[in-house]
Amino acid sequence: MERYLRNQDAISEEDQTALSHKRVVVVGCGGLGGVVIECLARIGVGHMRVVDGDVFDESNLNRQLLSSRMNLGRPKTLAAQQRVMAVNPLVEVEAVQAELTSDNAPELLGNYDIAVDCLDDIPSRLLLQQAAKEAGIPLVHAAIAGWRGQVAVVQPGEDLLSLLYNNSRQEQGEEISTGTLSFTAAALGALQASEVVKLLLGRQGLQGELLILDLLNASSTRLRLT
Repeated sequence: MERYLRNQDAISEEDQTALSHKRVVVVGCGGLGGVVIECLARIGVGHMRVVDGDVFDESNLNRQLLSSRMNLGRPKTLAAQQRVMAVNPLVEVEAVQAELTSDNAPELLGNYDIAVDCLDDIPSRLLLQQAAKEAGIPLVHAAIAGWRGQVAVVQPGEDLLSLLYNNSRQEQGEEISTGTLSFTAAALGALQASEVVKLLLGRQGLQGELLILDLLNASSTRLRLT
């Protein structure tokens, strides 16, 4: 198919077909989520469920790919759904306008291959990790703060985010004081999407490690979480 012609060699025809049958749930449609959704739609992941209870406001315009002056006040999930339909109508996308809770998490993650953490607060990330663990599916995590960001893959049965955040009672991380920049969201969202695709295709990715990207100093670090 000409649509996926430029994927070839990097992704085989067999891989492309496999992606068309995969199901991914993306929780959070903001800075990270917009990039992840865009990348997964363009590469041809067959079905996405996008989950977010928020609407766009003016403060989102500096970094959130799906935001524009035209959709301020509109649900982020609706913008995500419309974007996917415009980019790749072969991808099915279900928009869920809701916040993740302990009550709805099992239903939201049920019958999916991978969950993607594009959330912006620590309690919700830990809740999503637990829900993915109970669903028996991998979780691809990312977070950004200023010029820096991090990505990790949490396999079923692991609690890497609990180690990372040490069961923190804080609502948010250092982004509260450093802000969030457009290119940091774009870079980390792309890395996150690549880890999703590697998992879907059975390729080697991050295993029990945290990848930290520092765009200010153009450096990266991989730390083993034990």
